[in-house]
Amino acid sequence: MWKIGIVGTGYWSEKHIKAWQFVADAEITGICDRHEDTLNEKAEQFNIPATFRYSDVTVMLNNANLDVIDIITPPETHLELVKMAAAAGKHIMCQKPFARSIEEAEEMVRIAEEAGVRLMVTENWRWLEPFQLIKQLLEENTVGQLNTIRYIHTDYYSPRFAPEEKLPQPFFRDMPQLLFYEMGVHWFDTWRFLFGEPERLYAETRKISNYTLGEDSGMVMLGYRNYVGLLDMSWATRRELSEPLPNQVLPDHKEQLIIEGDKASIKLYKDGRLSIIDNAGVETVYAERTELNYEDSHRKLQSHFIECLNTGAEFQTSGSDNVKTLRLVFDTYDSATHHHVKQYVQE
Repeated sequence: MWKIGIVGTGYWSEKHIKAWQFVADAEITGICDRHEDTLNEKAEQFNIPATFRYSDVTVMLNNANLDVIDIITPPETHLELVKMAAAAGKHIMCQKPFARSIEEAEEMVRIAEEAGVRLMVTENWRWLEPFQLIKQLLEENTVGQLNTIRYIHTDYYSPRFAPEEKLPQPFFRDMPQLLFYEMGVHWFDTWRFLFGEPERLYAETRKISNYTLGEDSGMVMLGYRNYVGLLDMSWATRRELSEPLPNQVLPDHKEQLIIEGDKASIKLYKDGRLSIIDNAGVETVYAERTELNYEDSHRKLQSHFIECLNTGAEFQTSGSDNVKTLRLVFDTYDSATHHHVKQYVQE
């Protein structure tokens, strides 16, 4: 039984806690947050005993019976927490975005390696149902030789960030790099999972909302030797709205993916339907409905983490792997700022 210590009890921690309570070979034996009200509220919600609650990470590391530290805090805290966990000999699962720079990410990877502990980034998007099914179809060579890929994310979210509105993550208003830092790590990780490492990147970004510092819309071209892809991503589009918006400002992410090959096309519709269209123009529904079920994705991700600890297998989203994802994120900003193409040498 792997003993889990949680650091951070904010908005997204609920997904982690539910998943740890689902995983048979894991047990929460410590939970920490410097805000005691938030800590106790979350611990009470999930029946975590008072003896497992801490307001100081150092105290938890010294006193709790732990094998793993699950870091669910903002990126600016990750380096110090990884240092502390590694020095205490604990394996680490670290929330995305992993780091504020490539150098910081590489430093955390080095720290974990030198301490002899395992490090995985909590990247759940690739574990969402539609992308797991699409991965299976690609491995079965359903589309044949890839030609073009279009990945589309839509929401009308950031233009509704007025100061008087209560947001689940209000810090989004003040992030100087927003959409492709906060969400781009998801998209680029999933893209790499499905299509491999690109050879070229070119990006354009825009800030549309009056209530954000950072960009909330943009497009990224990813080039390969024999195929090309486009990410068309926006938190500021009315394109897919079909009914009046609710009064409460919450994300309502809709994702579409169209993969064209010489044998067939795969289409993920915004409602979750997944279809295959062959060269005769016949569309076959592969899955009537798939879901962006975040809780299920965390169960799969955290089960994978524990399985790899048990077997010694490589994490799909190890710290070193996530450096490649972060490079695409930061290169998106560099390309958009300087209007140039980023070139990658394939290993």
